[in-house]
Amino acid sequence: MSIISQDLAWWITVFDLPAMTGLFVFIWRTRRESEQAVRHLREVIDTRNTQLRDALAAFKLEVAKNYASISDMRELEDRLVGHLLRIEAKLDKTAMKTEALRGEKGLKP
Repeated sequence: MSIISQDLAWWITVFDLPAMTGLFVFIWRTRRESEQAVRHLREVIDTRNTQLRDALAAFKLEVAKNYASISDMRELEDRLVGHLLRIEAKLDKTAMKTEALRGEKGLKP
């Protein structure tokens, strides 16, 4: 063996192999930790997704129990419209009477 090949073999043995081994271990640990982090995030997202679905279902149930139905709202609307029409009719009668009184007295509107 020549001096260059001995130096090269020594360089590989002393520096390159430990450096490559260290890099391999570093990459292997980083990959393992990232997989664990992704697994943990998936679990957290699944848990929060389930909680959100449960909360939404509870809210829908509460709305169904405590808020008026469409038929109740239609009934209320019909009653309000009826009252407003009667009020409008009374106001029209009052306005006509006022015009008639002003006409009799010769007053301008």
